Amino acid sequence: MENRKNKNTIKKNNKLFVAIIGIVILAFIVLVMSNILIPVQSKTVQHTISKKNDNELKFRKDGELTFQNKNKEFISSIDLEFAETAKERAQGLMYRTELAENQGMLFIFPSEEKQSFWMHNTVLSLDMIFVNSKLQIVTIHKNTKPYDDSSYPSTKPAQYVIEVNAGYTDKFGIKVGDIVVFRRTN
Repeated sequence: MENRKNKNTIKKNNKLFVAIIGIVILAFIVLVMSNILIPVQSKTVQHTISKKNDNELKFRKDGELTFQNKNKEFISSIDLEFAETAKERAQGLMYRTELAENQGMLFIFPSEEKQSFWMHNTVLSLDMIFVNSKLQIVTIHKNTKPYDDSSYPSTKPAQYVIEVNAGYTDKFGIKVGDIVVFRRTN
Protein backbone atom coordinates (compact mmCIF):
# COMPACT_ATOMS: atom_id res chain seq x y z
CA MET A 1 0.00 0.00 0.00
CA GLU A 2 2.80 2.38 0.96
CA ASN A 3 4.65 1.59 -2.27
CA ARG A 4 1.55 2.40 -4.34
CA LYS A 5 1.16 5.83 -2.59
CA ASN A 6 4.82 6.63 -3.33
CA LYS A 7 4.36 5.72 -6.99
CA ASN A 8 1.24 7.94 -7.23
CA THR A 9 3.08 10.80 -5.50
CA ILE A 10 6.04 10.39 -7.86
CA LYS A 11 3.68 10.38 -10.89
CA LYS A 12 1.95 13.55 -9.63
CA ASN A 13 5.32 15.21 -8.96
CA ASN A 14 6.55 14.22 -12.44
CA LYS A 15 3.41 15.68 -14.06
CA LEU A 16 3.80 18.87 -12.01
CA PHE A 17 7.50 19.09 -12.94
CA VAL A 18 6.72 18.62 -16.65
CA ALA A 19 3.96 21.27 -16.44
CA ILE A 20 6.30 23.75 -14.73
CA ILE A 21 9.06 23.11 -17.29
CA GLY A 22 6.50 23.59 -20.08
CA ILE A 23 5.37 26.92 -18.60
CA VAL A 24 8.98 28.08 -18.18
CA ILE A 25 9.81 27.15 -21.79
CA LEU A 26 6.66 28.86 -23.06
CA ALA A 27 7.46 32.01 -21.02
CA PHE A 28 11.02 31.99 -22.38
CA ILE A 29 9.76 31.71 -25.96
CA VAL A 30 7.30 34.58 -25.43
CA LEU A 31 10.04 36.78 -23.94
CA VAL A 32 12.46 36.00 -26.74
CA MET A 33 9.83 36.64 -29.40
CA SER A 34 8.76 39.94 -27.82
CA ASN A 35 12.37 41.14 -27.69
CA ILE A 36 12.76 40.29 -31.36
CA LEU A 37 9.46 41.84 -32.46
CA ILE A 38 9.66 45.14 -30.55
CA PRO A 39 12.69 46.55 -32.41
CA VAL A 40 11.24 45.42 -35.74
CA GLN A 41 7.97 47.21 -34.96
CA SER A 42 9.84 50.37 -33.90
CA LYS A 43 11.82 50.41 -37.15
CA THR A 44 8.63 49.89 -39.13
CA VAL A 45 6.85 52.74 -37.35
CA GLN A 46 9.83 55.07 -37.83
CA HIS A 47 10.07 54.15 -41.51
CA THR A 48 6.34 54.65 -41.99
CA ILE A 49 6.42 58.07 -40.34
CA SER A 50 9.35 59.25 -42.45
CA LYS A 51 7.75 58.01 -45.68
CA LYS A 52 4.31 59.35 -44.73
CA ASN A 53 5.70 62.83 -44.09
CA ASP A 54 7.97 62.89 -47.15
CA ASN A 55 6.79 66.38 -48.17
CA GLU A 56 7.41 67.64 -44.65
CA LEU A 57 10.99 66.37 -44.89
CA LYS A 58 11.91 68.71 -47.73
CA PHE A 59 13.14 72.20 -46.90
CA ARG A 60 10.46 74.86 -47.38
CA LYS A 61 11.74 78.43 -47.56
CA ASP A 62 9.48 80.61 -45.41
CA GLY A 63 11.90 83.42 -44.70
CA GLU A 64 15.46 84.68 -44.28
CA LEU A 65 17.60 85.38 -41.24
CA THR A 66 20.74 87.45 -40.79
CA PHE A 67 23.23 87.02 -37.97
CA GLN A 68 24.81 90.27 -36.77
CA ASN A 69 27.34 91.10 -34.09
CA LYS A 70 26.58 93.45 -31.17
CA ASN A 71 27.43 96.43 -33.42
CA LYS A 72 24.83 95.23 -35.96
CA GLU A 73 27.53 94.29 -38.46
CA PHE A 74 26.68 91.45 -40.85
CA ILE A 75 28.06 87.99 -39.99
CA SER A 76 26.10 85.59 -42.23
CA SER A 77 22.61 84.81 -43.48
CA ILE A 78 20.46 81.73 -44.01
CA ASP A 79 17.13 80.75 -45.56
CA LEU A 80 14.57 79.72 -42.97
CA GLU A 81 11.81 77.20 -42.57
CA PHE A 82 9.48 78.33 -39.78
CA ALA A 83 8.18 75.99 -37.08
CA GLU A 84 5.34 77.99 -35.54
CA THR A 85 2.63 75.53 -34.53
CA ALA A 86 2.97 72.98 -31.75
CA LYS A 87 2.96 70.21 -34.38
CA GLU A 88 5.68 71.87 -36.46
CA ARG A 89 7.82 72.52 -33.37
CA ALA A 90 7.41 68.89 -32.24
CA GLN A 91 8.42 67.59 -35.68
CA GLY A 92 11.32 70.04 -36.14
CA LEU A 93 14.12 68.56 -38.22
CA MET A 94 13.39 64.96 -37.23
CA TYR A 95 14.07 62.40 -39.96
CA ARG A 96 15.72 65.01 -42.24
CA THR A 97 18.76 63.60 -43.99
CA GLU A 98 20.02 66.83 -45.49
CA LEU A 99 20.11 70.54 -44.77
CA ALA A 100 22.16 72.92 -46.89
CA GLU A 101 24.74 75.13 -45.17
CA ASN A 102 22.65 78.23 -45.87
CA GLN A 103 19.43 76.70 -44.47
CA GLY A 104 18.00 76.47 -40.98
CA MET A 105 14.81 76.10 -39.01
CA LEU A 106 13.39 78.86 -36.82
CA PHE A 107 11.23 77.69 -33.93
CA ILE A 108 8.86 80.44 -32.85
CA PHE A 109 7.29 80.16 -29.40
CA PRO A 110 4.29 82.16 -28.16
CA SER A 111 6.23 83.55 -25.18
CA GLU A 112 9.74 83.94 -23.84
CA GLU A 113 10.72 81.26 -21.32
CA LYS A 114 13.47 78.72 -20.79
CA GLN A 115 13.36 76.26 -23.66
CA SER A 116 14.77 72.75 -23.94
CA PHE A 117 15.34 70.63 -27.04
CA TRP A 118 16.49 67.08 -27.75
CA MET A 119 17.71 65.17 -30.79
CA HIS A 120 15.16 62.33 -30.70
CA ASN A 121 14.85 60.91 -34.25
CA THR A 122 17.10 63.69 -35.57
CA VAL A 123 19.56 62.31 -38.09
CA LEU A 124 21.72 65.41 -38.55
CA SER A 125 24.13 66.89 -36.02
CA LEU A 126 23.06 70.48 -35.38
CA ASP A 127 23.98 73.75 -33.71
CA MET A 128 21.06 75.01 -31.59
CA ILE A 129 20.89 78.76 -31.11
CA PHE A 130 18.52 80.08 -28.43
CA VAL A 131 17.36 83.68 -28.91
CA ASN A 132 15.42 85.94 -26.53
CA SER A 133 12.51 88.25 -27.38
CA LYS A 134 15.00 91.11 -28.04
CA LEU A 135 16.56 88.89 -30.75
CA GLN A 136 19.82 88.41 -28.81
CA ILE A 137 21.48 85.01 -28.75
CA VAL A 138 21.44 83.72 -25.15
CA THR A 139 22.64 80.11 -25.54
CA ILE A 140 24.35 77.99 -28.19
CA HIS A 141 24.64 74.20 -28.14
CA LYS A 142 27.17 73.14 -30.75
CA ASN A 143 27.53 69.83 -32.58
CA THR A 144 24.58 68.06 -30.98
CA LYS A 145 24.60 64.29 -31.12
CA PRO A 146 22.12 62.65 -33.54
CA TYR A 147 19.34 60.57 -31.94
CA ASP A 148 20.36 61.82 -28.48
CA ASP A 149 17.51 62.02 -25.98
CA SER A 150 19.52 64.25 -23.64
CA SER A 151 18.19 67.71 -22.93
CA TYR A 152 19.74 70.78 -24.57
CA PRO A 153 18.31 73.66 -22.48
CA SER A 154 18.61 77.41 -22.83
CA THR A 155 20.54 79.08 -20.01
CA LYS A 156 18.18 82.08 -20.11
CA PRO A 157 14.62 82.59 -21.33
CA ALA A 158 14.24 82.33 -25.12
CA GLN A 159 11.39 82.89 -27.53
CA TYR A 160 13.14 81.59 -30.63
CA VAL A 161 15.43 78.68 -31.42
CA ILE A 162 17.41 78.39 -34.63
CA GLU A 163 18.76 75.03 -35.79
CA VAL A 164 21.53 74.95 -38.38
CA ASN A 165 24.06 72.32 -39.42
CA ALA A 166 26.68 71.44 -36.81
CA GLY A 167 29.76 73.64 -37.09
CA TYR A 168 27.92 76.63 -38.56
CA THR A 169 28.36 78.83 -35.49
CA ASP A 170 32.10 78.07 -35.32
CA LYS A 171 32.59 78.60 -39.05
CA PHE A 172 31.04 82.07 -38.94
CA GLY A 173 32.08 83.04 -35.40
CA ILE A 174 28.52 83.35 -34.11
CA LYS A 175 28.43 83.70 -30.32
CA VAL A 176 26.22 84.52 -27.35
CA GLY A 177 25.36 88.23 -27.41
CA ASP A 178 25.12 88.43 -31.20
CA ILE A 179 21.73 89.37 -32.64
CA VAL A 180 19.48 88.02 -35.36
CA VAL A 181 17.10 89.70 -37.77
CA PHE A 182 14.56 87.62 -39.67
CA ARG A 183 11.74 88.23 -42.10
CA ARG A 184 9.03 86.19 -43.76
CA THR A 185 9.34 85.85 -47.54
CA ASN A 186 5.98 84.27 -48.35
